[in-house]
Amino acid sequence: MQKFLRKSGPAYLFLTPWFLGFFCLALGPILASLYLSFTKYDIINPPVWQGLANYEFMFCCDRRFKQAFSVTFAFVFLSVPLKLAFALGVAMVLDKGIRAIGWYRALFYLPSILGGSIAVAILWRQLFDYNGVVNSFLRIFGIEGEYWLSDPNYSLYTIVLLAIWQFGSPMLIFLAGLRAIPQDLYEAAEIDAAGKWRQFFSITIPMLAPVIFFNLVLQMIEAFKSFTHAFVISGGNGAPLDSLLFITLYLYQEAFSYFRMGYASALAWVLLLIIAVFTAVAFWTSKYWVHYESDR
Repeated sequence: MQKFLRKSGPAYLFLTPWFLGFFCLALGPILASLYLSFTKYDIINPPVWQGLANYEFMFCCDRRFKQAFSVTFAFVFLSVPLKLAFALGVAMVLDKGIRAIGWYRALFYLPSILGGSIAVAILWRQLFDYNGVVNSFLRIFGIEGEYWLSDPNYSLYTIVLLAIWQFGSPMLIFLAGLRAIPQDLYEAAEIDAAGKWRQFFSITIPMLAPVIFFNLVLQMIEAFKSFTHAFVISGGNGAPLDSLLFITLYLYQEAFSYFRMGYASALAWVLLLIIAVFTAVAFWTSKYWVHYESDR
């Protein structure tokens, strides 16, 4: 026991505030939402136990849940790969040792700080309005822009573009990973007459695999939880034609617009399970393409 306290005691001491916050503030609401997901509850009246009725209705009869499911998955599978690819490209440019790199890092990271704010979502809505900046710019070249936000064929892509714009956080992590790759590997590849693309796929990507995996898991979880942008840009109802109805937005509507707290809790737990499954799949597949120094 003394050996354990000597080795791990300081770590648990520093983790004490997190443990207090989790067990005193978070664990209770988590367990309460799990219970409420099996009930009919509208805040005013006491919850009434109804077993799996919420989940049965969700998967069998709820058309809007199926729409929210498809919209959320489309957003995740579009935004995450494009965001990571763009972040890696910018990181590779900054890794060349350009002047004032500190300013560029701060400038590129700024959208990640501001991107989750309501003000930026409102600004984005103004940019892609039919008479907004984007269409005004296109009219200079004689192109009549689309109704980006009111056309269900294009509305989701505006949210995807906003998510890609917030590439600063993964970009900094990629940049740190690139700085950790030994330069003698590239020098040896150049001696062997390997081109830039061969170096990228044979050296950069394999050596960055742990960093790519880390960014992939983080950005995937954040994409599944995306809410603010869809709420502000769609006006809080997923319009047009539920093309921006993310699961988080649907959950919010059920809880705070219709006061179906039991059903909203069930939606929250389904979202948690979806995130857990995709995270588990990512960890399971990582053994085939992610290699660490300790594996040698």
